[in-house]
Amino acid sequence: MKLHKAAHIRGEITVPGDKSISHRSVMFGSIAKGTTEIHNFLEGADCLSTIGCFRRMGIEIENKNGTVIVHGKGMHGLTAPSGTLDCGNSGTTTRLISGILAPQNFDVTLTGDESIQKRPMKRIIEPLSMMGADIKSIRGNDCAPLKICGMPLAGIHYTSKVASAQVKSAILLAGLYADGLTTVTEPQVSRNHTELMLKFFGAELESKETSVTIWPATELFGNRIDVPGDISSSVYFVAAGLILPNSEVLIKNVGINPTRAGLIKVCEAMGADLTLLNENHGNAEPTADLLVRTSSLKACTIEGDIIPTLIDELPTIAMMACFAEGTTVIRDAAELKVKESNRIAIMVENLRAMGADVEETEDGMIIHGGKPLHGAVIDSHKDHRIAMTFAVAALAAEGETEIHDADCVNISYPAFYEELERLTE
Repeated sequence: MKLHKAAHIRGEITVPGDKSISHRSVMFGSIAKGTTEIHNFLEGADCLSTIGCFRRMGIEIENKNGTVIVHGKGMHGLTAPSGTLDCGNSGTTTRLISGILAPQNFDVTLTGDESIQKRPMKRIIEPLSMMGADIKSIRGNDCAPLKICGMPLAGIHYTSKVASAQVKSAILLAGLYADGLTTVTEPQVSRNHTELMLKFFGAELESKETSVTIWPATELFGNRIDVPGDISSSVYFVAAGLILPNSEVLIKNVGINPTRAGLIKVCEAMGADLTLLNENHGNAEPTADLLVRTSSLKACTIEGDIIPTLIDELPTIAMMACFAEGTTVIRDAAELKVKESNRIAIMVENLRAMGADVEETEDGMIIHGGKPLHGAVIDSHKDHRIAMTFAVAALAAEGETEIHDADCVNISYPAFYEELERLTE
């Protein structure tokens, strides 16, 4: 994929449905009784991996004109798949489905692509094992493939070392089936889509400060889910609107759940011209339209409790910081090292290739803004968020930028390049 400098970005866009919510709606709908109807489902590769796994366990899932319909069979309605379950590139699928599979009455093996087979799974193996699960890394390296032999589970109080919605969710889902209460305490609150949606399906949960407790359930009930636009997919158009001259972009119906909306706070701290319009707090997941205009950005420090609320947006924020006045510091973000790629090292490597003044630290980056970027050859490392970030950087850089493995955007945003081209014509 080759891209060149753009004069501006203008227009309206509706970004794809939220990836985290799309995953969960299929999973929870599958173990609920009755039908779950999912509108604005994200038809990216990761979420399709989730659908594939549940179909292989006997769940009928239809796609009618973009609406996904899950015919749930209840909490004990899954059946043993005939072979290994393939989670593709999806960490969410791998970790959350482990919590559902641990208490079932059958055995299963989970695997995924080359990237998934390197991502850390000890963070779910440990707490699920404490609950009585029989879950093992087949190669003994605490990564997938995982062998899960269904066992009765007991509730625990688990103090997580990382603020991770995937870890928290795996434990809470196992807790639905456990004997007794299950509580997860995190160092900071991670995204809470699981808690909100499980309540919507009829589960009993209680959140207090950085802890959440779930009661064992006998049944969940199918529901209608309206998936808001993914704030993690909106960040690329937010960034383009801020750094390209004479620009104005309206991004419609974006989820602004407070556990995900750190991007908005960082934009405010950087002096961005970003306005929330048509705010709607009537649903479980609040939404708003984001109006973004060209801005003179200033540097800021990004650290602490805000990090879990924008972990997927940090690569793009780091790129934005190259166009800000002053030095931006990102810290407490070591979690970026264990995403689809080591996003700290790869952002630094590629930003430097474009002429940015950026330093890698143990848990983040230091970005000295104000140096003009130029085109370069970018290795995306098959990471969708890296590819999309540098597609936007290319629009503000002199010369030609070439992105290798650019089609990895299909994981979360299949129409990304077409939308970018439409808005920059």
